[in-house]
Amino acid sequence: MRHHGAVMILRATRKLLARLQPAETAPEASTTLLGDWYATYLPWGSGHVAILISDTTLLPVLMPLAPAKTLLARFPDALAEILHAHQVPDHVIAHERGQMADTRCATTASRSRLGTLNDFSLLATATRDHDGRDLAAMAMWLSTVPCGPLYKRHITPADELANLVRRPPTQQ
Repeated sequence: MRHHGAVMILRATRKLLARLQPAETAPEASTTLLGDWYATYLPWGSGHVAILISDTTLLPVLMPLAPAKTLLARFPDALAEILHAHQVPDHVIAHERGQMADTRCATTASRSRLGTLNDFSLLATATRDHDGRDLAAMAMWLSTVPCGPLYKRHITPADELANLVRRPPTQQ
């Protein structure tokens, strides 16, 4: 069901799609400021974790996978928490949440984004037991990691996000 044309596309890996069991898939593009979201999951013992990154900024969000069928419904709250931690203005967060009224799944469409997902997955897995970060803190840390696709712009997802929300509305 569409809500005034607003839609968020989650481009999931095959192993995540199998767990989500979406009712339908959609190849169209997201209407959100942060674009499509790429996602996979990390099989961390009994507490599997979903890792999602924005196509536009590479901003990571980590959240519990279970229950997998509610991941899309829980994602706007998890994203709002991360955006708030990045000091994104409330009106931008509200607008982004409004654009997520309708969420759809699709398969991945970018090797570059899959590479970034893999890099973040390896970093998250390597540090999860080392320093005991919670998922939001880990996402904040990952957002400071330099990313190859961002080198010609702002280097880190956090800096790319800060630049995106500072642009005048006509450029968004």
